[in-house]
This record gives sequence, C-alpha cells and structure tokens, in this order.
Amino acid sequence: MTSSSHFDDLLRAAAAQANPQRLLFVFTEAGLPADATDAQRAAFGAGGGGSLTPMACVDKRPDELSDFAALVAESRRACPPWAVVFIGALSGQGGRAPSDAQVDAALESMVRNVRDGSFGAYMALDPAGEPVGFFSG
Repeated sequence: MTSSSHFDDLLRAAAAQANPQRLLFVFTEAGLPADATDAQRAAFGAGGGGSLTPMACVDKRPDELSDFAALVAESRRACPPWAVVFIGALSGQGGRAPSDAQVDAALESMVRNVRDGSFGAYMALDPAGEPVGFFSG
C-alpha cells in the first residue's frame, strides 16, 4: 500500500456510508516529561517512546478532503508541526449529518482519549501518511 492509501480508503469508506459522516482529527505533538530518565531521553532521541499531547482538533466532511496531502497542507497552515494525527468518524442518523453539538462532544471525547492514551479505536498516521503502531513497555 502506498502511504496515502490508508487515508484514501478511509475517505472512500466514509463517502460510501448510507448516513453522512464527519471525520474527526486530533493532531498531536511528541515530547518527553521534564523528569524523563536518561534511557527515556535516549529512546526518544532514537525515534521511540515519549508521549503524545493533543494540540489541535478539527472535523471535516469526507468531500472536504481530496487526499492526505490536502489534510497535511491545511494542518500546516493552522497549527504547528505535528507528530501523529488520530482519526475517527462520526455517523449521522436518518440521512442527516451529525449535529454540531454531537461533533463537538465526539471531538472532546477523542481529545480526552488521546490524552489518556486510549487511542486504539482510532486510525493513527504520521505526517507522511504511514500508519503508526504503539507498544507499551
């Protein structure tokens, strides 16, 4: 699969749903706590470990994005560089799109989940569009 195919598949799947969808995005930055150990600092310097902190969130209709490159370009204009974007979807009902209140509540919940490290239900991509895996330990 190409780096953008995961996102393209998501866009196609969202557009094909019977009820209108909203795609939810939480952009995060990577970092270390001030009290990180030398081993944690070394692992982070080598591209592993650390923590992800939500710094921006947005919702989009699937037809508002042509591909992952468009999402990245828009995000670069709106927020600082990010390390991982978490993506979820919210379905409308009865042929109607989710309300603004439903979208806001879902984004707030998603930000809380990401902050708490409970992000297994979301697609996670790096800025190149590659899937990101998370391992504990």
